[in-house]
Amino acid sequence: MKAVIPAAGLGTRFLPATKSTPKELLPVINKPVIQYVVEEALEPSGVDEVVIVNSREKPQIESYFKVDGGFEDTLRRRGKQQEADAVREAGSLPVSFVYQDDPRGLGHAVLCAKPVTQDEPFLVLLGDYFVPDRAMCVRMKEVSERYGGASVIAVAPVPADQVSRYGIIAGECVGSFDGSRLSSDEDEGAVWKVTGLVEKPAVEDAPSHLFIVGRYLLTPRIMELLQTQGVGAGGEIQLTDAMQRLLDEEDMYALVVDPDEGCDTGTPAAWAATNARLALRDPEVRPAFLEALGEQALKQLK
Repeated sequence: MKAVIPAAGLGTRFLPATKSTPKELLPVINKPVIQYVVEEALEPSGVDEVVIVNSREKPQIESYFKVDGGFEDTLRRRGKQQEADAVREAGSLPVSFVYQDDPRGLGHAVLCAKPVTQDEPFLVLLGDYFVPDRAMCVRMKEVSERYGGASVIAVAPVPADQVSRYGIIAGECVGSFDGSRLSSDEDEGAVWKVTGLVEKPAVEDAPSHLFIVGRYLLTPRIMELLQTQGVGAGGEIQLTDAMQRLLDEEDMYALVVDPDEGCDTGTPAAWAATNARLALRDPEVRPAFLEALGEQALKQLK
């Protein structure tokens, strides 16, 4: 089973930093964002390769995931064994690359990976969002297996006044992930059978308050549909448009997740907040992080 990470975007929200450094290589603590996503993608059983859909203008990403024996040897000669091991680990991850030479939307990016995914189900993980405990895709795969290998997407609740900013699902709750009782159909762990995908609905038209958070487990049929998918919003080939067509042929399910389970790095503010969040969570980093903030900054946070 393959996992696909689209990473061909220009990262314009982070300019001018991304003029020379791809957004995906910006660090969160001591690792680039995309490494967190790759490691998450490899967590579910059966995933043996991660396919990064890259741009030829961003060779730095491919370079990062290559073994660099010379650099490792230099680090080891200088007594930096832990750092050398970390560099070796990144270069040894089972990552391959395909290229999106003509960026035409998320659906087109996913389609670029078809020669590698072939006729098997596959995961799609958006590259500016990662889950530190790596459990989300594992649970999605279990839901898929429970429902005969159906497509599964991760969704999370959003306040009613914000539904017009997201893609919202329609459908009905059919149970819970672990069999527990739910106080609400939109509680974490709820499993929905999806009947529709509505892009940025008005509040009064929203069929639910659940939005897609950037994790998909899709059947191979989606690749065939993407090959004939016309342009949609923004003049691009939209993955959600092909998924809507998939619903006409196959069942699809959604797993409700805690919106705080993942870490967003899609904007400078979100990226900075994710760094702070993980720094506070890590017992080895937390004391130095709080010291580096200084008393004045801590007062501003109160």
